[in-house]
Amino acid sequence: MKLHEIRDNEGANRKKKRVARGPGSGKGKTAGRGIKGQTSRSGVALNGYEGGQMPLYRRLPKRGFSKPNRLEFAVVNLGQLQVFVDAGKLDAKADVTEDALVAAGVIRRKLDGVRLLAKGELKAKLNLTIAGASKAAVDAVEKAGGKVTVTRPAKEAAAAE
Repeated sequence: MKLHEIRDNEGANRKKKRVARGPGSGKGKTAGRGIKGQTSRSGVALNGYEGGQMPLYRRLPKRGFSKPNRLEFAVVNLGQLQVFVDAGKLDAKADVTEDALVAAGVIRRKLDGVRLLAKGELKAKLNLTIAGASKAAVDAVEKAGGKVTVTRPAKEAAAAE
């Protein structure tokens, strides 16, 4: 193969359809838009419009409720903690706080607090101070010889005052 022999695959490049360029083009005069009406003009946005039929977004029932001030927690699993302790990124002897978890790279940011869940296995003895923990996670940490101190999330504490 030489440089001058290189070309696209057959059908890879299609010529742009030139509309409104005379009757010989097959898309002359009205340019395939029909006659008159909203859609024959430019600047039409009829997303979700179904021609007078009740649109789908109105046919479907509204369900549920999104709490506007809900708390969003950064989630940490027991298995993740064990991996970071084994790698030496998390000091098992020192108290493990939310700031320590961010510094070690276990989580990216605290959000409204850190919540501990019981996925995985923890062998290290850790003293955790976090905003939330599941019952199973607390049991697993205590079984490994550690302790979990649950503090109120910063947002919740501010709202209570």
